[in-house]
Amino acid sequence: MNIAGKFEVSDEILGTFAPIIVYWVYSGIYMLLDSFDNYRLHSRKDEDEKNLVSKSTVIKGVILQQSVQALVAIVLFAVTGSSVEDAREQKPSLFVLGRQFATAMMVLDTWQYFMHRYMHHNKFLYRHIHSQHHRLVVPYAYGALYNHPLEGLILDTVGGALSFLVSGMTPRTSIFFFSFATIKTVDDHCGLWLPGNLFHVFFKNNTAYHDVHHQLYGSKYNFSQPFFVMWDKILGTYMPYSLERRDGGGFEARPTKECKDD
Repeated sequence: MNIAGKFEVSDEILGTFAPIIVYWVYSGIYMLLDSFDNYRLHSRKDEDEKNLVSKSTVIKGVILQQSVQALVAIVLFAVTGSSVEDAREQKPSLFVLGRQFATAMMVLDTWQYFMHRYMHHNKFLYRHIHSQHHRLVVPYAYGALYNHPLEGLILDTVGGALSFLVSGMTPRTSIFFFSFATIKTVDDHCGLWLPGNLFHVFFKNNTAYHDVHHQLYGSKYNFSQPFFVMWDKILGTYMPYSLERRDGGGFEARPTKECKDD
């Protein structure tokens, strides 16, 4: 009984801190790969000139958001403790796990699309909250979670809590889901179009797709994150683009339709 109790605590701790560790390890790998200039979506000059915030400030902002997420995760696991124990004893099948992953992905995407879009269209929220994330005109990997603390709470923390609760996953399943979602989010902001990247093969919502959103011409488009593009396509905010070689090396995502302010 004591061993089981320790095992449950282990799942909860991993569910809380594994995504944070994954975030810094995966973004660190991308920073090591940043020297491959021929695969960058922006030049180093653009990064230095266009970004409006220092890298040290970005790191501090991300650590603050992750601290809030960890606190909410601990509280959430504590509140759902009894139901989690019952679900763990059932040992869900691969079909159930797949259903939980799909449900969590849909819930997270839906929540983040509408909240993200609203923060762009509400001038007060954009000016005082969401514009902080868009100080990174040229995104890079460890800036993926650089947001205003309130935005981080609303979009990421509440969205993650909803996906966890609605899908019915256990803390053990959440370890894998939120680690996967973290890797996907970091990848979307890495600023590199590397050959063989499976996210670019299986997801239309990828590094170039999200890079379009970070540019001035795409600020009212491509709100979807982190997995699918369905809400953009359904609601007319989908910005198609072409990926072209840039003079001097690297790639550039260029819009293939005229942009209009909503």
